[in-house]
Amino acid sequence: MTPEPMQVVKERRDAALEALQARIPYMRFIGVTMDRRGDELTAVLNYSGHLIGNPLLPALHGGVTSAFLECTALIELAWGPLWQQIESGAVAVEALRDPAFRLAMPKTIDFTTDFLRSGLPRDAYARARVNRSGRRYASVHVEAWQDNRSRLFAQATGHFLMPQDG
Repeated sequence: MTPEPMQVVKERRDAALEALQARIPYMRFIGVTMDRRGDELTAVLNYSGHLIGNPLLPALHGGVTSAFLECTALIELAWGPLWQQIESGAVAVEALRDPAFRLAMPKTIDFTTDFLRSGLPRDAYARARVNRSGRRYASVHVEAWQDNRSRLFAQATGHFLMPQDG
């Protein structure tokens, strides 16, 4: 059996990530996109004027910042199991594009955001790290930065109820 060409594999993975993002419409509303490099996901909050909460500073709205971090955590949690299903052939990417396809997403139990400094009027980036993921429960830490990865402007910790099979 010949291996799949890398371009086909890349297109399948990118299509799966796009289909997953489409399951969280708020991501599109606030302008969040995902950048995939290998197995690492980085969320990008693409700057727009409607994201400003305090025009005097100006600073990103705290609710937008928190939602950005929560969406990043949800995508990271859902990506792992979905990736395995797609790579094993259990789920076809075409099925994910169908709005009727049932894709169980994690449910937020609690989510705490630490605002470390004002988010500036520019693009922001975030990465999530799954601390624990079991059959029923997951814990995730998310960090957000703008110009310098080591200078965070927000971080969050969330706990999620994982979807049950069947």
